[in-house]
Amino acid sequence: VQLVESGGGLVLPGGSLRLSCAAFGFTFSDYVMSWVRQAPGKGLEWVADINSSGGIRYYPDSVKGRFTIFRNNAKNTLYLQMNSLKPEDTGLYHCARGPGRAVVVGGDYPRGQGTQVTVSS
Repeated sequence: VQLVESGGGLVLPGGSLRLSCAAFGFTFSDYVMSWVRQAPGKGLEWVADINSSGGIRYYPDSVKGRFTIFRNNAKNTLYLQMNSLKPEDTGLYHCARGPGRAVVVGGDYPRGQGTQVTVSS
């Protein structure tokens, strides 16, 4: 199993970024996928979940209405569209195979190395 994130960078508050996660080594369309993040000095935080077909999505209140998770099963790729970014969104963003709320409590779910998002003026 391999997950490779890309698309992070430095963005001004109020700006947008789209993250991508390419999946290898498993049948991508069979799995719930998620995004989690880790701010400097803090633990993992759940950001978004999507079911295997892409029709059901869940978000915490902290990102609801600003972030959208979606997937392309034909391309084995997961995405996170982030709009209206805030400084508190700064962190290392990982995609994970499995539900994000389980990933952040230490579940044994594969995740990628992450892509850094920095929101700053």
